[in-house]
Order: sequence, then C-alpha cells, then structure tokens
Amino acid sequence: MTGFAVIGIDHRHCYTMAAHVAAAGGRLLGWATTGEPGTLAGWVERFPDAPRRREADLLADPDIALILLAGIPSERPAAAIRAMRAGKHVLSDKPGALTPTQLDTIREACARTGRRWAVDFSERFEVPGVTRASALVAEGAVGDVIDVTLIAPHRLNPDIRPDWFWDRARNGGILADIGSHQIDQVLHFAGADTAEIVLAEADCLTRPPFQDRGRIALRAGRVTGTILLHWFTPDALPAWGDGRLFVTGTEGAVEVRKYADPAGAPGGDHVILVNGATVERMDAARDPLPFFAAFLAGLDGPQDAHPFTVTGLAIRAQEMAEC
Repeated sequence: MTGFAVIGIDHRHCYTMAAHVAAAGGRLLGWATTGEPGTLAGWVERFPDAPRRREADLLADPDIALILLAGIPSERPAAAIRAMRAGKHVLSDKPGALTPTQLDTIREACARTGRRWAVDFSERFEVPGVTRASALVAEGAVGDVIDVTLIAPHRLNPDIRPDWFWDRARNGGILADIGSHQIDQVLHFAGADTAEIVLAEADCLTRPPFQDRGRIALRAGRVTGTILLHWFTPDALPAWGDGRLFVTGTEGAVEVRKYADPAGAPGGDHVILVNGATVERMDAARDPLPFFAAFLAGLDGPQDAHPFTVTGLAIRAQEMAEC
C-alpha cells in the first residue's frame, strides 16, 4: 500500500480526496493543518484513526510517499514545493496555483526533484457519470466531438465560509478556482493538449469584491468549449449544484446530470445519450473512478503535463477577467 498524508484540511475536498486515495490502495499515515478550520470535526469523524502530526514529521517520514494538499489555495504551491523537496509526490486540491509565478516554481520543483505534481479535478475524477460519458465518447457513440459545454453552479453557504473564501488573493477568483474543473473537462473530451481562451469574464453581483458569476469560452482545434459558473444554487436543490456536462459530436450528443436531476429521477450520475441509433437514459452511479488507482500506479512515472496546462489556462482566464 502507498503511504500518504494530508497537509491542510481547510477545504471540504479533503474528505473525498483522502477517501478515494485510500480506496485505491493508499494508507493514511497522518495529517497536519494550521489552526482549527471548520472542516476539523468532519475530518476527525471520517478518519478517526489517523493521527494529527507536525508537517515536518510527515515530510520526514520515509513510509509516506504522497502528500495530499487541501489547505488555503494561496498556500498550496509553497506546501507542494516543501513536499517535493522532501521527496514526496503531491496531489493538490484545485486550484493548485493562483499565479504564473507559483506555477513556474512548482514546475521547476518537479524537474529538480523528480517528484510528481497533480491536481484532483474532482468534477471529472470523482463523478461516475463522467466516467460513463468518457467511455461513450471513446467508443464513438457521438462521432467526432465538436463542442463541450459545462454548467457549473455552486451553493454559496455564506454562513459557513471562512475568511479566506471571500479574499481573491487567497482563493484565486471564480475562474482560477472552480473554472479549472471545467477547463480540464473541455480538454479531456476534446482530446486536446491545450486550448485558446477566446473569452473570460467574471462578475461581482451581490457581494463585491467576491466574484459570484463567471464565463469562459475556449477553442481547441475544431472543438469549442463553453463554461458557465456561478454561486447561486437555490437552497431547495438536494445537492450543492446542478452540474451539467454536454458533449456534442458529429453523430450524437451525451449529457451528464452530475449531482441532481431536478423534478426528475433521484440521485445523481444520470447519463443521456442521443444518436442515430438510440435515445437512452443510463444510471452511471456505480461506474468506477479510475483516476486514483492510475495515479498511484504511476507515481514513479513521468510528470503529466495536463495539470500544468489546465492550471495555466485557468490562471490566464482569471487574469483576462480581471483586466
């Protein structure tokens, strides 16, 4: 089993990141965090046997090969570099970096240490419905992909958000943060190594200077990508967001209703395929999540360029929106 530790539990993604790595063959050997974040009680409830340790002790532990990062976003790049210099591989919550300088520094650390750096783009890696959609597209069920559209609403829950959540210098802004999930999916379904950002916008509608709505348009060869983001999920929705993925091809289309199907079927991971031969609705909730096992198996392999490309595009989109 691969020994791993978690440094920083400020974002709730720490729960699922650790659970998925453990399910894929990892062994949680400890965790460290600064202060008493609001996620602490939930973390201890989920992982009661994992000891709280000093970061320095985790980084010096020879049985720990991998560090998961879910601290305050602005602090993740420095934590990643400390981990890699200590000989550990890194899996970061998104966003993995907030500035070009931070991203360049991480890239240099990867090259210098030979350690891997990855980002958990959970809206693909942790959604079984996207696994099913990926398989359908790979099988040619929609023909050649020509467009990827993503609608990614999130629930704000303002009363439970920490101070850093409202600070763009610490959270990165809506496009650098949750926009990175969607850019990852556009490149994935386009089968593209990179893309051009055609448009990037962000608005502060209700709580300036907090950005609560964003939009990105991309082009990757003949594939277009459209991303709509906001923090206006209604309270009655039985999920934190009605996330939708639409992949349009030359011979059909597939839709994923990721987390909810309002006024429809219960639960999430609803996949709808329409092409020249079928109109089919599928329950993909039991589909596997292959990323985590593949990541652990490839820890000693070459660095993947994809997390750098996606993070760089998200940072660039945020910069364009700020101008």
